[in-house]
Amino acid sequence: MKTAVIVFPGSNCDQDMYYAIKDGLGEEVEYVWHAETSLDGFDAVMIPGGFSYGDYLRSGAIARFAGIMPAVIEAAKAGKPVLGVCNGFQILLEAGLLPGAMLKNKHLKFICETVHLKTENNETLFTSLYKKDEIIRIPIAHGEGNYYCDDETLQGLRDNHQIVFTYDGENPNGSRADIAGIINKAGNVLGMMPHPERAADALLGSDDGLRLFQSILNHWRESAHAAYTS
Repeated sequence: MKTAVIVFPGSNCDQDMYYAIKDGLGEEVEYVWHAETSLDGFDAVMIPGGFSYGDYLRSGAIARFAGIMPAVIEAAKAGKPVLGVCNGFQILLEAGLLPGAMLKNKHLKFICETVHLKTENNETLFTSLYKKDEIIRIPIAHGEGNYYCDDETLQGLRDNHQIVFTYDGENPNGSRADIAGIINKAGNVLGMMPHPERAADALLGSDDGLRLFQSILNHWRESAHAAYTS
């Protein structure tokens, strides 16, 4: 599996994402600068956290117009796994690849701590190695992680099982319905505020995030095998 890690001006979790793939999975990974226009040859796309373009206007609003974004949208439409973490989630929302929007945290303060997440849906390509309702420990670090959507959108997320992770126990940012991560209807685009790449090794305090990347790899291997034998 060959993975692209998109790098914007202000990205600061790109290296964490890179090494989660390189060292955690032992798979091929490359940085792709935001001004590039092609993702040909890549099997998966990662949009890391940080403060793209300084979070001017609002988080992800400028990055959404970067040169690489049409290729990201094309990869998503082609069914390739696309993961957006923290600022990456915000960019996916701004790009219209996921529904909803981000507001400032309910206490209007930046939060940096480890939280407990509940695995609401383990039947996705990102969560197949987790158990249903499993509680995992993943760090968060954001100032605008208060996910919001209207009633109709929320009902659609529930009906289509698009809510993948929720905050278990205390909701740290005021996110509607305790939402921490959602997928698109096709199931190949995941946005989440917590950072699985920062929980990909026990030395970091938790390796609960590694299984997310392993799930993506397993899906790619199964898809590649099916394509080869068909």
